[in-house]
Amino acid sequence: MKFRVTMKDPDTLGDAIKEAVEGDVKFLVDDPDEQSALIEVRQEKVSEICKEWFKWGEYLTVEIDTEAGTAVVVPVKDL
Repeated sequence: MKFRVTMKDPDTLGDAIKEAVEGDVKFLVDDPDEQSALIEVRQEKVSEICKEWFKWGEYLTVEIDTEAGTAVVVPVKDL
């Protein structure tokens, strides 16, 4: 049996991106002002990439296949 489930959480993706980018940037740049600018630019780039899987930055659809024992994220274009 296959079925799809859509999950909504408006803050989780943004929070995860921010945390990952901040962790990356703090090792690259010492100046706090430069860090802030770089974090903002990188957050926007990563958010743009995630649009492939997250509709409006908060909806994620997963297709469950109980026979194959898989769970696959459905690209937004396939919804």
